Formats: sequence, structure tokens, C-alpha cells
Amino acid sequence: MRVLLDTHVFIWAVSDNRRLTAAARATIRAATEVFVSAASIWEIAIKSAVGKIDADAQAMARAIDDSGFIELPVSAIHAARVATLPLLNDHKDPFDRLLVAQSMVEPLVLLTADPKVAAYGGLIETI
Repeated sequence: MRVLLDTHVFIWAVSDNRRLTAAARATIRAATEVFVSAASIWEIAIKSAVGKIDADAQAMARAIDDSGFIELPVSAIHAARVATLPLLNDHKDPFDRLLVAQSMVEPLVLLTADPKVAAYGGLIETI
């Protein structure tokens, strides 16, 4: 199985945070490939600058390789796929929408801690 980590799952995985469940850790270990989107680093950079996330974007970018994960660039096809996603009233996060689109295009199982993301359907696994 090929896996894409959402931003919080990635942060928790590389920081050994207890919020990452044992089941999620097992899924990550069992995956043949684990990807982290460049969009997650963008999200960390923006949200850390405004105090919403306590993480350093430069350190998190280095942590992709250090952890053995694979960076997933954002392509034009990924960005265009966002237009096909439904506009959910209770979830409009542009970063999550791009991660969902990437998981559909590649295809990859998206591991997320956000139950609102699961409403998009597809290959999304809520931890």
C-alpha cells in the first residue's frame, strides 16, 4: 500500500507524538511507500507564521528525507483535480483539499486525523 500523510499525521510521525495511534504507526510501517506533500510544508510554513502550528517548516522539509518518506511535489494535475471535489459546507481547508486531490490522482491512501476529510470519499483513512 502507498500512503500519503496529511500534515498533522506527518508532524506527529516525525516528532514521535503520542497522538499518532498505534494503528496509524503500523499502517505507516507496513506501507510500501510513504509520501509527504510539498503542500504540507507550505501549510506548516503559513500556519506556523500565524501561530496555528508549532513546527519549523525548514526542519519539517528536512524531516521528510530523514524519516525515509518521499516528497510528493504539487503538479498542475493535482491542482486541477481540486476543482472536481465537492464544496463541503463544514470543510473548506485548501491544504486538505489539495491533499485529497493528490491522493486521488496518484492514487495514494490519505492518512488523516480529521474526520471531516473522510467526507470526500476515495482512498481516505481516518486514524
